[in-house]
Amino acid sequence: MQEEIIENLIEQFRTLPGVGYKTAQRYAYSVIEGSKERAEKFSYAIKEAKDKIGFCKVCGNFTDKEICPICLTRNRRIVCVVKEPKDIIAMEKVKTYQGVYHVLFGTISPLEHRGPDQIKIKELLQRVTNDKVEEVIVATNPDVEGEATAMYIAKILSPLGVKVTRLAQGIAMGSDLEYADEVTLAKALEARREIN
Repeated sequence: MQEEIIENLIEQFRTLPGVGYKTAQRYAYSVIEGSKERAEKFSYAIKEAKDKIGFCKVCGNFTDKEICPICLTRNRRIVCVVKEPKDIIAMEKVKTYQGVYHVLFGTISPLEHRGPDQIKIKELLQRVTNDKVEEVIVATNPDVEGEATAMYIAKILSPLGVKVTRLAQGIAMGSDLEYADEVTLAKALEARREIN
């Protein structure tokens, strides 16, 4: 019975992304060996997040309100398009972006039978029109699906006269040129800019 309870706890931790059996086992033992108070705080935090956190009805960001603070306070004429809500958290670390966001909840992927109708493209079009958006920054991942999605967004927005930009890609700061692959070097060359 005791082994079943521990295995069940391990299996629950294994459902988390990137958590294999050994890591799940360490997490389970940490919970068992820790104080009851710590376990209760942990379970309460999970339950509270599940009960109170949802998606902003405007952009799709995580929020505990109907509309997130970013949508309420920022410049709505600049929209940064991301694949999922956690990408907003990464973008916000920059602290210089003053526009709003739009979460697609996926990218176009013919191999996974996911087209523009399965992600939030129609909602983006509606926002662009309603909010008189001047620029859409496409910040999807620099992979095949992200590129296909960026190209599709540019294609459907260009007739509307909206400026569509893509995050620059290329060599990361602090890395060595000799270790960069061909695709990264090609992107870096394309995204080059004048030095003033």
